[in-house]
Amino acid sequence: MTRSLADWLDYIERIHPRSIDMGLERIRAVADRLAIGRPATHVITVAGTNGKGSTVAFIEAIARAAGWKVGAYTSPHLLAYNERVRIEGADTGDAPLIEAFEAIEAARGDTQLTYFEYGTLAALWLFQRAELDLAILEVGLGGRLDATNLVDPDVAVITTVDLDHQDYLGADREAIGFEKAGIARAWKPLVLGDDDPPSSVLRHAYAIGASAVRAGCDFFFEPGYGEQASVDSWRWREVGYELELPLPTLAAPVQKRNAAVAIAALRALDAPLPGDGLTDAAIVAGVARAHIAGRLQRFERDGITVVVDVGHNPQAARELAAWLAATPAAGRSIAVYAALVDKDAAAVAEALAGQVDVWHLAGLAAHGARGSDVDAFAQRLGGSAAAAGTRHADVATALDAALASARPGDRVLVFGSFHTAADAFMHLGVA
Repeated sequence: MTRSLADWLDYIERIHPRSIDMGLERIRAVADRLAIGRPATHVITVAGTNGKGSTVAFIEAIARAAGWKVGAYTSPHLLAYNERVRIEGADTGDAPLIEAFEAIEAARGDTQLTYFEYGTLAALWLFQRAELDLAILEVGLGGRLDATNLVDPDVAVITTVDLDHQDYLGADREAIGFEKAGIARAWKPLVLGDDDPPSSVLRHAYAIGASAVRAGCDFFFEPGYGEQASVDSWRWREVGYELELPLPTLAAPVQKRNAAVAIAALRALDAPLPGDGLTDAAIVAGVARAHIAGRLQRFERDGITVVVDVGHNPQAARELAAWLAATPAAGRSIAVYAALVDKDAAAVAEALAGQVDVWHLAGLAAHGARGSDVDAFAQRLGGSAAAAGTRHADVATALDAALASARPGDRVLVFGSFHTAADAFMHLGVA
């Protein structure tokens, strides 16, 4: 009997005893059997603690505006697995994904693959058949041992390095940076979005001969100036080149950094490209068009602004707090917060404490082993202000309570994980 996509996803989630089992031996063996080679003429791989998805979205939008045929592999998804594999700006349909899974299953023999390895092979298999000009691969976890590192990129990108997934990547920025730097290749560009990247990243780049292209050193993003400048513009600059740009549609000040990193990555491609190549017009259009769900995504409900964000670690929380401070609500800021068990929930809450007036906590017990009930979640918040928030079994119940207590002019912020954002979208009817 033919499996549906839902059947396949259930199956590939169960065939490996561990959800995360880092290493390239298994996926490389199966990729060889599938004759998977280069997924596109050019490849950009994007790693980082935060900003990966947005940076991929900017690279994709700019490259497509230039007329290139583009594929993007991202994770996790918000509402449907199909979001993970995009070709020419469209989510891949069920049938192509099923065909890819069938090919992988026939080739893997007794090799056990994780859910992410299976999905990565499916994306590469589909990209190779699509004859793409550019494939953009978002690292799932770390970099050095991540399944996406099977492919040698023409340009590697590390957006930021901060604390997250310490059980797998190490206890500090230096250890985490070394793992992320594993996507760099000898004599190829490595674009760094941090103004002050860990020394482990720079040492690794030097050791292998990778060319580090650094924000604040080799390229800059600044307020606009001159006759064309306005409050709605900014400037990207490197030695011998500069370009005035519109503000990204994606909210938050950090999105200018993500857009700047994307531009640097595309300008670092040292190879002939289709059409007129990377034109100023394509960069301007791509920055303006780039979109990705769940990044300060806003909705209006009876005079109340609902903002949904996938931010889930302390660095993301600091950026979120900066945006809240820069765009104050007319009334109160009411938070609906739910996080997975492996996140530093107390540090996230502490980063946002000065910007949130009322807290509603929600459980994520329905989302597997990494979820928890709300009481366990509240205990992990320690002595933070959020710990005293009202408790609710799930995101939908918490969101209803927050909206019921809100008045026109108030802002309801829903955040803490991709699961939190997805539950909010479904409850709001915007799925």
